[in-house]
Amino acid sequence: MTQRLFVAVVPPPSVREAWEAFLDPRREAGTELRWVLPESWHVTCAFMGSVADGVVDDLGEALTAVAARTAPFTLTVSGGGAFPNPDAAKVLWLGVTDGALELGELAVRCRNAATGRGIEVDGGRFRPHVTVARTNGRRVLRWLQVLDAIGPQTWPAVEFRLVRSQLLPGGAGYQTVGEYLLTAG
Repeated sequence: MTQRLFVAVVPPPSVREAWEAFLDPRREAGTELRWVLPESWHVTCAFMGSVADGVVDDLGEALTAVAARTAPFTLTVSGGGAFPNPDAAKVLWLGVTDGALELGELAVRCRNAATGRGIEVDGGRFRPHVTVARTNGRRVLRWLQVLDAIGPQTWPAVEFRLVRSQLLPGGAGYQTVGEYLLTAG
């Protein structure tokens, strides 16, 4: 059997609570959007769509080594964006502003750890973000203004997680498989 896994940096509860306090009263105006639940907010570093069950432990060992070579860093998330573009958006997101370089380096290490174990990793360009809503190719310019009004949130990134993603009728369900503390430096 195989699993859908991803490596992610997860914002702390205080950050998720601040975003939720801002977005919650605005959700009723966005019924055309499928809002991501706050407990699912994360920054994906590496996505692996099909990982054999027998390789997950090896991947965990490789990620432990990545964490030992990576120092904690500070992340700031501020401003909104849309994939693929604001005129035909499928994803609305909050963007990583400070710490993007360090996050990119962590993503490369995690992707290399997975490919070194024979795991295929999504090879798309790394664009650090937190997905907050999904839609079906709608124009979202007014929602980008709303997301831009959310104040910057900063936190120390001291760990990352390996997460299992299960496709469910109402969306994806996530389960943490492993947590890895950043200990270099």
